[in-house]
Amino acid sequence: MFTGLSAFPLTPLAADGSVDEKAFITLVQRLVAAGVDSISPLGSTGSYAYLSREERARVARLAVEHAAGVPVMVGIGATRTREVLAVAEDAQAAGVSAVLLAPVSYQPLTEDDVLGLYEDVTRELSVPLAVYDNPGTTRFTFTDELYQAVAALPQVASIKIPGSSGLTSARVEELRKMLPGHLSLGVSGDGFGAAGLSAGCDAWYSSIGGTLPGPVVAITRAVQSGDLAGAAAESARLQPLWDLFGKHRGALRVIGTIAEHLGLVSAPSLPRPIRGLSGADRAEVIAIVTRLGLTE
Repeated sequence: MFTGLSAFPLTPLAADGSVDEKAFITLVQRLVAAGVDSISPLGSTGSYAYLSREERARVARLAVEHAAGVPVMVGIGATRTREVLAVAEDAQAAGVSAVLLAPVSYQPLTEDDVLGLYEDVTRELSVPLAVYDNPGTTRFTFTDELYQAVAALPQVASIKIPGSSGLTSARVEELRKMLPGHLSLGVSGDGFGAAGLSAGCDAWYSSIGGTLPGPVVAITRAVQSGDLAGAAAESARLQPLWDLFGKHRGALRVIGTIAEHLGLVSAPSLPRPIRGLSGADRAEVIAIVTRLGLTE
C-alpha cells in the first residue's frame, strides 16, 4: 500500500468542537471516488494532535468503514509512548492497514529517544508502520544514520521524507542503497510531490490530496505512465497554491479554507486555538483556487 498517492483528509469539526462525522465520511468517499491509492486520516492535516483518544479511535473506524476497500493508514503520534501504544491498539482494532508515526514532543527529543520510541511501538504492532519525518511540525530532524536504525526494526515499511529541492534522483538512490530493499520511500510537501515521484520515490503523501484529489491523482498517474514533463507542468501550474502553503505556515489553514469554501465542511472546521483564514487572506485563497479551476 506504500505506493502511488496517499491522501490525507481533514478531520472537520462541528460548531461544538466535536468531530463532524458526516463531513468526514463525505471526504473519505470523495477520495474513494477519485481513485487514490490509500487514505491517511489523522495526519497533520487531520489534526491528530488535537483530538482525544476516543475521537481518534472513532475517526479510524469511520475511515475503514467508508473506504470501500482502499487501504487506510492512520497517524498514531502522541507526546508519550504510553499514549502512542494506546492509539495504535485502537487503530489496529479498527482494522487499519498501516499506521503512521511522527516523533511528537514537548521536550526536545534526542536520537536515542526517537529510536527508542520506534523500538517500543514496533514491538507491539501487527500492521506495517510508516515513519513520519516532519521537521516542520515536530522540530526533529532525522539523520541518515537514524533512518537506517529505524528502518531495521520490524514492521517498518515506509519512510515519509520531507520534500525539498535537494530531493533529487541521486539522493533517492543514495537512500535506497543504505536502506532495506523492501522499504518504500514517500515524498511529502505537496509542491515537491511531482519532483519526488519523478526522482524515484514510491509514494506521494499528500495534504491537498485529501481535499482536492483530482489534480494530485493526475500528477501521480502521469509520473507512473512515464509522462514526467506533464507531471512537472501540472505541478508548476499549481505553484500559486503551493506558495499559499508557505505563506500561511503550512497547508492546514489553506486546506481548511478550501474545504469550507467548497461546502465540504462547515466553518470554522479547525481545532482551536488554530484560527482559520479570514479577510484578505481567505479571499486570496478562494481567488487562487477559482483561477486554477479547483472549485469543481
